[in-house]
Amino acid sequence: MTEFAIVLTTMPDDDRADELARALIVERLAACVNVHGPMISTYRWKETVEHAAERQLVIKTTRDRLAALEGRLRELHPYELPELIIIPVDGGSDAYLRWLRQETQRGGIDES
Repeated sequence: MTEFAIVLTTMPDDDRADELARALIVERLAACVNVHGPMISTYRWKETVEHAAERQLVIKTTRDRLAALEGRLRELHPYELPELIIIPVDGGSDAYLRWLRQETQRGGIDES
């Protein structure tokens, strides 16, 4: 099993996306969060076809932080059923992956 993972989720607006991204970084649950969008998502929810503007978050983390990351995402997420897709990372730049590992080690950081 690979040590690193990318987690995908969506949020309804910039403020909530930024709030989640910042919390994950401050709490060292992720090394980097990219926020993309706005984009349009079309999906079926409770037998209704929905069409909504969302932001996609691409979250870089380590496998050992996934459970805590998922818990925090569920706490902060406004959706009843938030998207949570985990993609294993098979490889990458050695220097980047070292940095990713270092930034997700336990311990807090200054929020400034």
